[in-house]
Amino acid sequence: MLRQLHLLYCLKNSEEGSAYDVFIVDQLSICVPFLRQYLPKGKILFYGHFPDKLLADHESIIKKIYRAPFDWLEQWSTGLSDVIVVNSKFTKSVYREAFPKITVDPEVLYPCVNTKEALAADSEIAGPFPKNSYVLSVNRFEPHKNIRLALEAFAKAIEDVPANEIAAGKYKLVLAGGYDPRLEWNVSYLTLLRTICDKLGLANTTVWPADGEDALATPSVQKSTVIFLPSVADSIKKKLMANAALLTYTPNNEHFGIVPLEAMLVGTPVLATNTGGPLETIVHGKTGWNYPGTVEKWAPAIKYALFEMPPAERTAMSAHARERVFSQFSETQMAREFEKYSQQAVATVRDPKKGDLRVLETLALIILAIVPLVLFVFIQLLKNSYK
Repeated sequence: MLRQLHLLYCLKNSEEGSAYDVFIVDQLSICVPFLRQYLPKGKILFYGHFPDKLLADHESIIKKIYRAPFDWLEQWSTGLSDVIVVNSKFTKSVYREAFPKITVDPEVLYPCVNTKEALAADSEIAGPFPKNSYVLSVNRFEPHKNIRLALEAFAKAIEDVPANEIAAGKYKLVLAGGYDPRLEWNVSYLTLLRTICDKLGLANTTVWPADGEDALATPSVQKSTVIFLPSVADSIKKKLMANAALLTYTPNNEHFGIVPLEAMLVGTPVLATNTGGPLETIVHGKTGWNYPGTVEKWAPAIKYALFEMPPAERTAMSAHARERVFSQFSETQMAREFEKYSQQAVATVRDPKKGDLRVLETLALIILAIVPLVLFVFIQLLKNSYK
């Protein structure tokens, strides 16, 4: 927040600040009223990914008191934008519910993936495991990403596979994604997933970034059924995506979800929950599948993609997936949409009564009054805990 205001201060005091026709504000809206006040020539296009108030913790009374003015400020400042766009229809519905007083109706502007790089790349990218012999998951190792669903559904999907093929690591589940050893929930969740593997009788191994890509060719990895790849390198991730039989995307109510598009771009079908952004990116039965996030629903889909899908259907699904990304989620398409909404912002006629900074000054006084109160209550609770 402070960095954005500092940037605004520098922009206001520069010669070029007043030259812009449109300011594109990404996610954080605190600068919007100041832009209207001090650089009124430039119209404001706000790009929202998800309301910050819904990402913040409101569980304790202290946190509710602390967050109240900031939540109000987010709604008020966002509503001062000339045009509001969000990353999905799902996010649009969330914004409407979270900020009922905003009169500007959000439009949808989908994010893009790098289609130019895909066109330049070789169509056949050799991977560390045989093509279509494994299921892939790419998610941060965090509880709300629900990776456990992919693990348990995969275990059920391979129940009928002969024991000698399992022992040889013929079919695999590769769990790759972001990981920070300094974050307790990353460490504890990876530990939980390993424990589940042991309970399910699935041989598993972890390959760390320091091990290098060559570690994937070692016998211990090749014979494992579940491979964990924390903090996977982007080059390895691309190879894994291009050769997977299926990408599983496990989160519920994901705001948008860029990973399914990355998989579809290289022709890999995607299995996701029937919630959130993936309902807008995946065409059920044509580029992948959207099913309720249960083992009972997911296991048959994994089994079909890994063992039963006819080559002709896989080829057709791959083509449909790539075509959808190129037509709906390319850089060119996103640029067109940005241009359209920028022109819309320029044409907007503002209400001169809207955006009075005296409201912001009043709010600042409220925050200054609340912060000492919150600190006082916190100190009292801390004292009581030691009695």
